[in-house]
Amino acid sequence: MKKIISLVFLSSLVYMGKTQNTARVVINGYNKNTTISRHIYGHFSEHLGRCIYDGFWVSDTSTVKRQDRIRLDVVEALKKIHIPNLRWPGGCFADEYHWRDGIGPRKERPTMINTNWGNVTEDNSFGTHEFLELCGLLNCEPYITANVGSGTVEEMNKWVEYLNFDGVSPLTALRKENGRDKPWNVRFWGVGNESWGCGGRMLPEYYANEYRRYAQFAKNYPNAKLNKIACGPNSDDYNWTDVLMRTVGTGMWGLSLHYYTVPKNWSDKGSATAFDEKEYIATMQKCLHMEELLSRHSTIMDKYDPAKKVALVVDEWGIWTNVEPGSNPAFLYQQNSLRDALIAATTLNIFNNHADRVRMANLAQTVNVLQSLILTKGNDMLLTPTYYVFDMFKVHQDAQLLPIQINTPDYEVGDQKIPAVNVSASQDSTGITHISFVNLDAKNNIIVKVNIEGVQYRNMNAQVLTSARFTDINTFENKYEVVPTVFKGAVKEGNDLVVTLPKLSVVVLELK
Repeated sequence: MKKIISLVFLSSLVYMGKTQNTARVVINGYNKNTTISRHIYGHFSEHLGRCIYDGFWVSDTSTVKRQDRIRLDVVEALKKIHIPNLRWPGGCFADEYHWRDGIGPRKERPTMINTNWGNVTEDNSFGTHEFLELCGLLNCEPYITANVGSGTVEEMNKWVEYLNFDGVSPLTALRKENGRDKPWNVRFWGVGNESWGCGGRMLPEYYANEYRRYAQFAKNYPNAKLNKIACGPNSDDYNWTDVLMRTVGTGMWGLSLHYYTVPKNWSDKGSATAFDEKEYIATMQKCLHMEELLSRHSTIMDKYDPAKKVALVVDEWGIWTNVEPGSNPAFLYQQNSLRDALIAATTLNIFNNHADRVRMANLAQTVNVLQSLILTKGNDMLLTPTYYVFDMFKVHQDAQLLPIQINTPDYEVGDQKIPAVNVSASQDSTGITHISFVNLDAKNNIIVKVNIEGVQYRNMNAQVLTSARFTDINTFENKYEVVPTVFKGAVKEGNDLVVTLPKLSVVVLELK
């Protein structure tokens, strides 16, 4: 009889043996009941700072390789990591954005003031058609957030019709006049953003009723059934989740969750590049809090939705630090270190292990803002350490989750300690198994002894992402300081796999 191993999430680690700097992992290759949705690996691009303008969208006189004004070096980099979806236009910007301002001849589009992000003038040259053209180039699905805070039910209703209806109506005629004959059939729709905060400062009971009203008039059209995503809680607001699940229940496809890893505090978030080991472990401790958030919100959702029909959509996550010195404080431009790559990998491991409920997520943000994958400077661009994590982890997209048990030593600094190792595993449609490890310990290599049940393999390949210091970054002068390399630290010993994880490392193994 096949041995079935129960899944133990990272929040309930079992410590056994405590062999110094040795972790033990059991992977269950028999119990493949959950798919890791590719949409967990989604991204977010808001009209904020230099994300859209100067990130994706350049001037019409730019000499960078482009299609219309979409810069193609950024597009090609994102295609390489198989970006599955892109969230737009915000963020806080979404609830002051009126979509009709961003269609039609660009020279005739009205300007607006971006009151959330520096009171800069938005010329609306990048609007609905441009965004959907970008998604087409990326071969990804669009995820549009509609304006609930300052918009109307009619406004969302008409936007859905403009994008998704293939019949005869004034809006389809307008779409064709603006250059698009066939509908785009956009299925992912957010009904407002952060309605508890910048999206309207609503109470959960009020927002729940607003969601029901907006969702009622956001229509399904042939070939375009909507996945409506309700505004969910701010980090640990468990009451918000309870109210939404009780009031809306399965009347939504997904419920969002926003959580940022802030190294210090909201008034002084800490530097992206200058921090010591004490601040490093404190930051990683906050990153690991995602495990508790997912577990507790999922428990509430299970009470009202035991069949897990409603997805938990973590559509804003990542590290948020102080801006780079000399940059506009409203533009949220920050560098990206090895620490950030470890945060990305750890968070993605957590998402993978919660894939029964977490079926969509969006890192904030794609280019030049917060935990970016890509930084640009004029015609130049670089890939951050976080980018390479998504490149390494893309193998998990739409693969079958393999449940794990993990026993790990602690990483300790003073009176602070965290689990040193985290891991997730999956098997793709061709039978290839992938295991992603993270060693958060800044001082010690860790040996991981892995027992894999129900998986046969003859060949093994691996990559590692690491560097000498957790503050190491890629710069325009040195773009390849933190990049993946071939990993040779795994050997097969009998039925076990023995992996020596370097300190501060991300390792992805391929077994086939």
